[in-house]
Amino acid sequence: MKEFDHLMSVWQAQPAPDQLSVDEALKQVKKGIRGITSKLYWGIVSIIALIVCSFIITFFFAFKSPATTIGIMIIMLTMVMYLSYMVRHYHILNKHDLTINPSEYLHTLKEYQKNRAKVIGWFYYIYLFLISVGLALYFIEVLELANFYFKLTTYTLIIGWFVFITFYMKPRMFKSEEEKLNLMIDRLIRLQEQFD
Repeated sequence: MKEFDHLMSVWQAQPAPDQLSVDEALKQVKKGIRGITSKLYWGIVSIIALIVCSFIITFFFAFKSPATTIGIMIIMLTMVMYLSYMVRHYHILNKHDLTINPSEYLHTLKEYQKNRAKVIGWFYYIYLFLISVGLALYFIEVLELANFYFKLTTYTLIIGWFVFITFYMKPRMFKSEEEKLNLMIDRLIRLQEQFD
């Protein structure tokens, strides 16, 4: 009997498993999703403003070279592609209510994460390539009368900016978003396991 009492006291001394508060977990996930959708929303607004500016530049400024117009059109087409990509992701994250069906929302988040990781790699490089081609065609006429050093400085700054974005900013931005998504998915999985 002493052994049973000892076993019982050891069992009762074990720490209780960490239980997630349902309301707290849902509130944290909603806050995280709201942060991501807010970034997407303002990204959509800024891309639309850039497309409008590009449209105004293309059709209200007189360019002599068709290469300049083609360059701006390529940039606009690229921005429209990026805009459609952002709008699609915004709708994926906003179309479901987390409180109605958390397991369906968890599935949606996992699909979003998988799709985003797959698409981000190749889409980013296509986007960067098309923007570079568009800017190169645009600058043929715009920098035509500029001196050599100004042209060199302009191209160096643009190439430096693209390198900075590609190798410094892009990995950090997407890693940060990936960590937030992983945290939200983990919270929803833990919450689901509590009820299973």
